[in-house]
Amino acid sequence: MNKTSELKKIEPKAEILSLSSGIRNRIRPVTYSPPFETLLEKIEETKSNNLYFYMRVLETASGAEVIVDGRRMIMLGSNNYLGLTVHPKVKRATIRAIEQYGTGASGSRVLSGTHRLHVQLEEKLAELKNAEAAAVFSTGYITNMAAVSILAELGYTLINDDKNHASIIDGCRIQDAEVYFYRHNNMKHLKKVLERPQKDSTKCFIITDGVFSMDGDIADLSSILLLARQHGAKVYLDDAHALGVLGKHGRGTAEHCNVEGQVNLTVGTLSKALGSAGGFIAGSKDFITYLKHASRAFMFGTAMPPSIAATAIAALDVLEKEPEHLERLHQNTKEVRDGLRDMGFEVPLNETPILPVIIGDEMRTYALTRLLHEAGVFVNPVAYPAVKPGKARIRVSTNALLTSQQIGSALTAFKQAGKSLGLI
Repeated sequence: MNKTSELKKIEPKAEILSLSSGIRNRIRPVTYSPPFETLLEKIEETKSNNLYFYMRVLETASGAEVIVDGRRMIMLGSNNYLGLTVHPKVKRATIRAIEQYGTGASGSRVLSGTHRLHVQLEEKLAELKNAEAAAVFSTGYITNMAAVSILAELGYTLINDDKNHASIIDGCRIQDAEVYFYRHNNMKHLKKVLERPQKDSTKCFIITDGVFSMDGDIADLSSILLLARQHGAKVYLDDAHALGVLGKHGRGTAEHCNVEGQVNLTVGTLSKALGSAGGFIAGSKDFITYLKHASRAFMFGTAMPPSIAATAIAALDVLEKEPEHLERLHQNTKEVRDGLRDMGFEVPLNETPILPVIIGDEMRTYALTRLLHEAGVFVNPVAYPAVKPGKARIRVSTNALLTSQQIGSALTAFKQAGKSLGLI
């Protein structure tokens, strides 16, 4: 029986990646969504039991605290890692850009939508990532879908870490690409995939997140680059959760691993640590030029508003000139991580602000979220299909704006809630 026929009736992500070989060459038969009726029933069940905590409506900016339903809450669930969405310099730059350029781009980048601020932002991002050129898109999700699908169209085999972001997987789906997975951060298995018989590794891209969004761990980028060099492959890095977070200067995973300038293509987002919106890809001038003239997402999508580009430019300036935000982020992360671990919660020793509190059971995860919500702590429950069945967790995200008092209050709430549910 071939691999494709094996995959027709199996569970989505949880099963596909546990096959004995760990690799496959067709991604299209796989779905990442539960059946329609099952999902609706699950939503209704959690709502009826007051356990539904998705799409809560925020009434203020997402800083150290946020107001939800008129209640002030400590924010431990935001990607605003450096707090730049409320930084005065960043806000002033946005306002000035709106006054000069208006509220929208009014066209696609290829036709009438390219403004001077787009060009300036691309130049700064290329410099930041030690690349010849960069292209910005309206979202990070669209950036990955556009870039990965172009690589597939160009005939590259795509070799993915099995915990890569959904936007990468969706990019693989667009074209009839040859796609392989290697077990998460497992270099022995990646080597095996690169050495698979009758394949030309020089026409391959190894694709990996820098920081994995659900676990908060970091890719073994140095080893990936070494294997790529040994087999003539190229490397594609999604640095969405690493930019502004990792490295002495916040430049991302490559700086953290001391391999800057060695990655072929780097994708990032402007909507997390940089407090703006949109995404970018940085690489060779030839590839970026080709992408801008071949990607349907770039050619037919309206450009990001110039004011959003101005926000990102200002945030990059703050990242460069005010290192205290990054230092505070790491201090807060350590304080929260160590506090949760000392209580007895299962939390990995992450260096990143993504701290998964592993619970396992979905309903107990939702129950913990409810108790924390009632105590004034905003956290995010994460369950299947975002993670494998049985791996539900609270996804805590720290930020640089939190005070020690706020962290102490949040940890007290965790301790009381965890004990009441028998989790610690």
